[in-house]
Amino acid sequence: MRKASRLFEIIQILRLARHPITAAEVAGRLEVTVRSIYRDIAALQAMRVPVEGERGIGYILRPGFDLPPLMFSIEETEAVVLALALLERTGDAELKAAARRVGDKIAGAVPPPLRQTLSARALHAWDTTPRQPEGIDLATVRRAIRDEETLLIDYRDEYGRASERTIRPIALIYYSETANIVAWCELRAAIRNFRADRVEACETTGRLFRGDGDRLRQLWISGWAENRRDAG
Repeated sequence: MRKASRLFEIIQILRLARHPITAAEVAGRLEVTVRSIYRDIAALQAMRVPVEGERGIGYILRPGFDLPPLMFSIEETEAVVLALALLERTGDAELKAAARRVGDKIAGAVPPPLRQTLSARALHAWDTTPRQPEGIDLATVRRAIRDEETLLIDYRDEYGRASERTIRPIALIYYSETANIVAWCELRAAIRNFRADRVEACETTGRLFRGDGDRLRQLWISGWAENRRDAG
């Protein structure tokens, strides 16, 4: 087990302990030497993690100490780094800015060894980034999904035919070339997919479909699963 992962695990063990726990007990759980645990305890104390105790008696976290709300192992940190990198490929400007803020917040909350993993930039998601659609702001779509608010869109299909649709957006799927809005279309009275790059204009209506979003998502998922079975 790498040192950064051990430090995380030691903090977790001490946080959950109801009584002082010895270095030997910690070493047994992590399958390392007692000497390694002594060094790790000293490293945590140097990082101002309030570990108290001494050899032969045991260690505890100072009463009232709260760990940062986000504590990750090395592998979990790497998963977060890659997920944030993938957000750079969405073409959603607001999400990309949010991803950068998330990275900064996590880097400020974790111990230095894990912070180095975040800042090393050794993991990348490489592919083309879709252009942000001109006729619709994807942030508006995401807010409409959360608030369960209908949208009025001017849409042009794959054959160039224009129509005005009132939709109840329930999901947003990001692909490498564009984003798809999954919505209940009031014109068709059915679930439909709308490519964001074919939306020419969009406005909120102020009309809500509160409490119906989950039902519509379940309808969409059920239909998707049924189509997969038929295709198989």
